[in-house]
Amino acid sequence: MSQEWWRGCVIYQVYPRSFCDSNADGVGDIQGLISKLRHIADLGAEAIWLSPFFRSPMKDFGYDVSDYRDVDPIFGTLEDFQELIKKAHALDLKIMIDQVWSHSSDQHIWFKESRRSRDNDKADWYIWADPKADGTAPNNWLSYFGGPAWTWDSRREQYYLHHFLKEQPALNLRNPDVRQEIKNIAAYWLDMGVDGFRLDVAHTYLCDAQLSDNPSRQDGDPIPTDIPLSNPMAYQRRIKSMCLDENFEWIEELRKHVNQWPDRCLLAETGGDESEKLAATYVQTDHRFHLAYTFSLLTSSLDKTAVVDAIQTVESHIKDGWICWSVGNHDFKRAVSRVTSDPHKRYDAALYSMALGLTLRGSFCMYQGEELGLPQAELGFEDLVDPYDIMLYPEHVGRDGCRTPIPWHATAPHGGFSTVSGKTWLPVGEDHVALAADIQEDDTASVLSVYKRFLSWRKNCEALRLGEIHVLGSPDDIIVYERLHEDHSILCVFNSSQKQQCFRKTVAFEDHKFLREHSYNCSVEGELLRLEPYGYCFLGN
Repeated sequence: MSQEWWRGCVIYQVYPRSFCDSNADGVGDIQGLISKLRHIADLGAEAIWLSPFFRSPMKDFGYDVSDYRDVDPIFGTLEDFQELIKKAHALDLKIMIDQVWSHSSDQHIWFKESRRSRDNDKADWYIWADPKADGTAPNNWLSYFGGPAWTWDSRREQYYLHHFLKEQPALNLRNPDVRQEIKNIAAYWLDMGVDGFRLDVAHTYLCDAQLSDNPSRQDGDPIPTDIPLSNPMAYQRRIKSMCLDENFEWIEELRKHVNQWPDRCLLAETGGDESEKLAATYVQTDHRFHLAYTFSLLTSSLDKTAVVDAIQTVESHIKDGWICWSVGNHDFKRAVSRVTSDPHKRYDAALYSMALGLTLRGSFCMYQGEELGLPQAELGFEDLVDPYDIMLYPEHVGRDGCRTPIPWHATAPHGGFSTVSGKTWLPVGEDHVALAADIQEDDTASVLSVYKRFLSWRKNCEALRLGEIHVLGSPDDIIVYERLHEDHSILCVFNSSQKQQCFRKTVAFEDHKFLREHSYNCSVEGELLRLEPYGYCFLGN
């Protein structure tokens, strides 16, 4: 690949706990991933984003890191990871690993020392603050996981900040010693051969130095896309606790550091109230992140308003940057179930979300199981293990239901994910087994087979990988945009509704031919395109 391999690439996200279990303990692991690398390579992905596998108490299932330089035994060993890199590279797959640099576990040696006193070597490695005169928290900031973002520590007689669980104290990234240690950690993994990092919650790296209150949300303010309205954090504009412009200086410092290793990539998660705008400003290619992904398509039903607004917002702010799109990941309800609640429309919804996401201008993150058309797994309250889902139950049940094990073999126990005699860490979705990879492999009409053909087309189509995008006017629930690269143009037309829709192509596209092999649920009658529910059509010159 070129030195800008990340531009226009397809990244496959692996959530290791749920991918493949090689040692029959009910939890996926690195050797399990190694055994399925061929599946990812044959699919047509070009890189793997591997969610956290580091040592952790697992309060937030790996996003609470207690040792940034070692593999948690539940996933294997450092030698296993080195083998993964070697075998992935042999298949021309890049390896990107999650890095959680906004906070650590409260079991990390840094925090254990920091909380001992106000004057030790790590005293200023986290964000500590004195209480107000009445003993309450320093300000009104709220945690993603509900309640105040501050927890009292009786040893220091101060509060410490945590944007997530109280077991995830926020690192003080204004401290140059902390920044240097983060860069040392980056060097450790880059020297080992990883091709880049996915950076967790990059919008939370810095907070207001004066710890000023967040204002309350007013009518007309942007609606957050990274949290449901049932989360009390949605009552605030998070302009003091996160998403500060001061973040750019640290981002640019990170990029300069990583640039010392050729061909590496930084992919950032950017949330907050205006995630598309923020992501676009975080990806100036010369000196900020290479890629950032947004939240609108992760939380919406992929309806026309959400899609068009997201495209136009990104395009109006991105300048020379490059975005990364995604319709699903480990934090949100699966795309198939967001698009439709009708079980009979799941196949249509799986292909619609695939074709839409893979034809937008940018790179694309594909979440494990999307290539099988997996819907959201329906779990009982007794099955839930995620603290976020439990806290917001029943209004928000999204993370556990999208993290259930991948079904590999329809006739094997636990769908072939594990040979454990008891339970797996989360149960396999009841309706997932019928969508197992082995069933779909030889079915030319399966979601898996359609994905393979579509990814092959995209990989060899410059207009889709690198071309400009122009959103065109369209009636009703039809989404239309053109992808243009040099003299090659592709007209992309989608029906985002459950009703039949029609679109008449204009004179500007009269020389474009119907690309039947890549279109779905669409017929052409002269200049009229007739699209069935969730159908899509491509025309190229």
